[in-house]
Amino acid sequence: MRYIFHDNNITTEFGHGTLSIAKDAEFGFRPYQLLISSIVGCSGLVFQNILQKQRIELEEFSIFAEVERNEQEANRVEKIELTFYLRGKDLDEKKLHRNLDLSRKHCSMIRSVEKSIHITEKLQINKTHA
Repeated sequence: MRYIFHDNNITTEFGHGTLSIAKDAEFGFRPYQLLISSIVGCSGLVFQNILQKQRIELEEFSIFAEVERNEQEANRVEKIELTFYLRGKDLDEKKLHRNLDLSRKHCSMIRSVEKSIHITEKLQINKTHA
């Protein structure tokens, strides 16, 4: 990957488009946004893949990330709490928790930062009835 520096941002090209990184959100994504998005994206996609392989269908799936940063330490990300919101029929909470634990073990982004950022995950399950 090649990154090109401009006055207000850094850009790189991918097959599906240009990524713009900047310290000012007006000119691109801020680095911490990309870090959090990488962790959420990886964790969510791995979790979704596990559920699909087990033929667990969801009517709705979203993740909310709450981030704690330390201003005294260059505003570094210290904690991330991921809340997985799931809605669907006949959801087995115990099985979903096991799958979430399994997805953490297979998420390369979480594994890459787990010794420097405290990451917690929790499920909020809304069961619908037929």
